[in-house]
Parts: sequence; C-alpha cells; structure tokens
Amino acid sequence: MNPQPLNTSHTWSLVGLSLVPFVMVLGNSMLIPILPDMQKELSITQFQVSLIITAFSIPAAIVIPISGYLSDHYGRKKVIIPALLIYALGGLIAGFAASFLGDKAYPLIIAGRIIQGIGAAGTAPIAMALASDIFTDESRSKALGIIEAANGIGKVISPILGSLIAIIVWYATFFAFPILCIPIALIMWLVVAEPKGNINKQTVSDYIKSVIKIFKSKGVGLFAAFLAGSVTLFILFGLLFFLSDILEKRYQIDGVYKGFIIAIPLLVMAITAYITGRIAKSKLSKMKRLILVGMSLIALGSGVSVITTDTYYLMALLVIIGIGSGLVLPCLNTIITGSIQAKERGIVTSLYGSVRFTGVAIGPPVFGYLMKISQQIMYMTMSGLAIFTALIAYFLIQNKKNLSAQKK
Repeated sequence: MNPQPLNTSHTWSLVGLSLVPFVMVLGNSMLIPILPDMQKELSITQFQVSLIITAFSIPAAIVIPISGYLSDHYGRKKVIIPALLIYALGGLIAGFAASFLGDKAYPLIIAGRIIQGIGAAGTAPIAMALASDIFTDESRSKALGIIEAANGIGKVISPILGSLIAIIVWYATFFAFPILCIPIALIMWLVVAEPKGNINKQTVSDYIKSVIKIFKSKGVGLFAAFLAGSVTLFILFGLLFFLSDILEKRYQIDGVYKGFIIAIPLLVMAITAYITGRIAKSKLSKMKRLILVGMSLIALGSGVSVITTDTYYLMALLVIIGIGSGLVLPCLNTIITGSIQAKERGIVTSLYGSVRFTGVAIGPPVFGYLMKISQQIMYMTMSGLAIFTALIAYFLIQNKKNLSAQKK
C-alpha cells in the first residue's frame, strides 16, 4: 500500500511547517563560525563568548515544555507564530546592540539571545505536534520525515550561511533571524491549516493528571524512544565536534571550507530522513526494524573508528552514522507523536524536543572530555551506548499499552 497522497492544502501546510524547524536550527549553528570574531570585537573571554550559545540553549530547554502545554491549551499556531516573532525580536536586539554599542554590547547581546531561546522553544517541537495533528495514517511518517529532513538541511546550511553573512560584518548574522522568521510566521498564519477540535480545555491540575496518566501507561516506551533520540543526536554532534577539531588542528581548515566538510554527514542524514519517512508508512514493526538498523549503523561507525586515524576513513564512517541517524529520527518522531492523543500531544512532543536539545548540547563537551582521555575509549563508549540503546528501543517499544502509533 502506497502512502496517501497529500492534497494541495496539506502540501502547503507541510511547506510552512518544514520551515519552522529549519529556522530553529539556525539559532546556534549559524553563529558558531563567527564566535572567534565576536570574541575579538567585543573584547571578551572564551568563556564569555561560549555563553552566547548557552544563553540561547538553556532558556529554550526550560521553556519548551511550557510551550507544549500552551499549544495543547490554546492551539499550535497561537504558540508558533508569536514564538517566531519573539525569536526575530531577540535577533534585532542583539544586532542593534552590536551595531551601536560596539564592545559594550555584550550584555544586550546576551539578553537578545535569551529572548531568542524563549522564542525558539515554541517552534520545532510544536510544529512536529501540529504535523501529527494534520497528517494521519501513512501520510504522517512521510510528513514527519520531510520535517526531519528540513531540520537536517538547516544543520547543513547554517554554518555555511553564518560564515557567508559574516563577510558583510560580523553582527549581520543577528539580522538574518528577523529576515527569515517574519516571513515564516506570515506563511504559518496564511497557509497552514490547523485542525479544529484539538484544544484541551482542562484545568491545569486536570491536564497535569492526564499527562501523568500517559506516562504511567506508556512511560516505558516513551523512555526508550526519548533515549534513542537523545543518544542519536548526542553521538552525531559529538563526533562532528571531534571532526571539526581535527580539521582545524591537523589541517588548518576553518571557516566556510570547514562548514562544507562538516555538512556532508548532515546532508546524508537529511536525505536518509526524507527517504525513511516515505518507506516507514507509520507501521510500528517496520519503524522498529529501521530504528534497530539505524542504531546498529551508528554503533558500527563509532566502533570501527577505533582502528583508523585516517581522516578520510573517519569521514566515511561519519557518513554511515549520518545514514543511521536519518533512519532512526523520523521513525521516533512518528512513533512518539502518533502514540499520544492530540489534546496532550504538544506537551509530550515538547518534552521529546527538550531531550533532543539536551543530546545536541551535551555531545561536544562530553566528547571534548573523552578526547583528552583516549580517542579509543571515546569511540568504544559511543559504540557500546548505541548498541545498548538499540536493544532498549527494540524491546521496549513493542505493544499497544507500551507505545504504538495511533491514527489520531
């Protein structure tokens, strides 16, 4: 049975929804290539410049569950559109501060980044929940695969885009956020059709009780799915950090050129995610097998890295890990969003978004620590973690009570 065709309104809705995770990814990745320039122009320390990333990440992780609750209670678009505008506002504050205050701009840049993080919390996870509201049955996995691919494309483009924009002036990157976010908010308003009747009118206490009930009945399966998503992104971005370090220290490759090289595994992940969404067909048994294969590829790529120090082989192994990640993530998105009724879907999807966000955030520092101990220990630890997670996901995501895809 082939996936259900998307009608015209659904196609435009999917286009609008795909732009939301794309722009969220830019929040940190687009700024990473210009952090050295920021440090120099603002006369700040290495620690202070790292806080420009942290000031975005921590508020986002904290506010994501709140955004999920609001989206269940008031509607997805009523959260996503203001969130995009808040995201844009934070970029304007940071950009104008850098434009007019010079090396005195740092506190306002941090304030702008905090505001951006708060805005970002209401974007990609809520878009994923809305996509699951709109698309049902086999079209759901296809739609979520496209959204995951858009997320991956954002990861591919963002460091390159940041480096190119910074050629104008280092703080021009901050102004890219409103330039992108405002049109996307308009598209969301005009073309994305949100289903009616999914608003949760429960009181806060009753809502919390219903969410607790979900985790009591499906907590084991949700734990396994959350763990798999977090570990997948933790390993992928940790190894990309390691590759970045090698390219800079061993080959003196930096800036746009390094961005293009790092983009290769991410591009492979995005393409694989798109294909996975089309072949998964929202079938739980098939998605479980794809998750097992994907996690096994991640384990293989990490484990084989122990026996080589050649950067070209490492790149090939990272491509294998990218393929594995592209197999795992769309299936998890479909399983998690499809297993929850629409009226509680926002909060559960948001919690999953927080877990994914945490995996990306802690990958580089953990890998940096392990690199100082032993690269072999680093690789074997990641391979063992991937195998363990594959088994946990395969055996715990297994039945209707535990966690299974629903039609609505």
